[in-house]
Amino acid sequence: MFRRKSTDASPMDLPDDLTPGKGRPTPTRKEAEAARKAALTAPVDPKAAKKASRNAQRTAQYQAQAALRSGDERYLPARDAGPVRAYVREAVDSRLSMGELFIPVAVAVILLGFVRVPLVQQLLLLAWLFMLIGVVVDSLFIVWRLRKTLPALFPDEDRSGAQFYGVMRSLQIRRFRLPKPKVRYNGQPVVPKAPKAPKTPNSSTKA
Repeated sequence: MFRRKSTDASPMDLPDDLTPGKGRPTPTRKEAEAARKAALTAPVDPKAAKKASRNAQRTAQYQAQAALRSGDERYLPARDAGPVRAYVREAVDSRLSMGELFIPVAVAVILLGFVRVPLVQQLLLLAWLFMLIGVVVDSLFIVWRLRKTLPALFPDEDRSGAQFYGVMRSLQIRRFRLPKPKVRYNGQPVVPKAPKAPKTPNSSTKA
């Protein structure tokens, strides 16, 4: 007898932008349903979205590879970005490490191992043991040096993994290190090579 008349729309069923408020009329159910369908059926092309995502990833990878070769800090991967990693690279590149000699010595030991001379075999074994001990000692020195200097130079920066990063870089041959070294063994900056001038066709013509 005193039932409340049902309305066409309830504020509890409406999105925030259609909820009735001060100075706004209550929308009808038809308007609410139209708003919901418009929100759920946004015009999205899955193929176009996937293609755009692949292009973005490809562009990011290209920029990262170019940055590793040029040393551009803006596009370096997260593994190499930041002032801490830049300092570690310069600290490692400014000195000759035993690790970068490991691979050439290992190749020489393998090749000379085919020489079946007892004296040569003994010398190779001694050289191999000396190289292994040198790599371990040099790696420990890098860890000790970075553990001592990084907290003082970068107290507010993230230094996690910096020591391992330095050791792994010291084990790489210098010319194959990425990002490219910016300092020489004496600590002086590497002078970039001037780009080659493009070849111009000979202006002289045969008579």
